[in-house]
Amino acid sequence: MDCKRILETKRLFLRELHPTDAESFYRLNLDLDVLRYTGDSPFDSVENSQRFLENYDHYKRYGMGRWGVIRKDDGAFLGWCGLKFTEKTKEYDIGFRFFQKYWNKGYATEAAKACLTYGLDTLQIPRIIGRAMKGNKASIRVLEKIGLTYHRDFDFEGNKGVIYGTT
Repeated sequence: MDCKRILETKRLFLRELHPTDAESFYRLNLDLDVLRYTGDSPFDSVENSQRFLENYDHYKRYGMGRWGVIRKDDGAFLGWCGLKFTEKTKEYDIGFRFFQKYWNKGYATEAAKACLTYGLDTLQIPRIIGRAMKGNKASIRVLEKIGLTYHRDFDFEGNKGVIYGTT
């Protein structure tokens, strides 16, 4: 598999997602604790996960997207992190999702900080936001650690949510 590497940090590299990531992507989205604050449903099969990845066109359409987060020392697929452009709102957002066994180790903050810097400095995106459900204290903390500030509350799929952003 030859996936385009986008970013590198001290412990991680971020690369384009590929259909061969389908099994990991499927397992990540099976964990209801991982999905609890996302509003997403699990994939119902590895094949559907693979189809999603085969049809994921954000790299071509927008020059960015959600990227696989790989630990350098052992090649483990930790989850994903990256930037997304939403046509409807004309907003760029940063998002991340990791397997539970990699929570509380600083990986989300490390990857998200690299993505934010890349978006602002390399891609020259004028404003990047992060959304989270109010109950998702860990994700809110990551948004704060990477330098985003609270902007406003919003309706997150019927739940109370917050939007953080660059100033």
